[in-house]
Amino acid sequence: MYAAFVAWLLLVGRRSVARALAGFIPDCLVFFRRLLGDPRISPWRKALLGGLLAYLALPFDLIPDFIPLVGQLDDVLIVALVLRALLCGGGAELVSEHWPGPEASLRVVISLAYGRETEVRPRG
Repeated sequence: MYAAFVAWLLLVGRRSVARALAGFIPDCLVFFRRLLGDPRISPWRKALLGGLLAYLALPFDLIPDFIPLVGQLDDVLIVALVLRALLCGGGAELVSEHWPGPEASLRVVISLAYGRETEVRPRG
């Protein structure tokens, strides 16, 4: 379903959106790995992040993924809660420092964690 949506975006001429969406999951994996290696993140927050990765890797969910939209909602909710806990500890600057993807994806990650639009300082 994910790949079909990316392909549809390409077909309708939304290349930049399709590229950002196709790279979102790999960007999240790099992001989580970087956060786990950051000494500024407390051990209990790293444990939360490790628990999130374990939950996402498990073949079962609270709501099965084969149920359209709702099946992925539990994953999104858990990711948002863990991101919020990480942001409370390090702030949006920490997330911005470690996010490997495009600026638009970074805004999505930060707004997902905060539950609202938050200003993102330019990286670099």
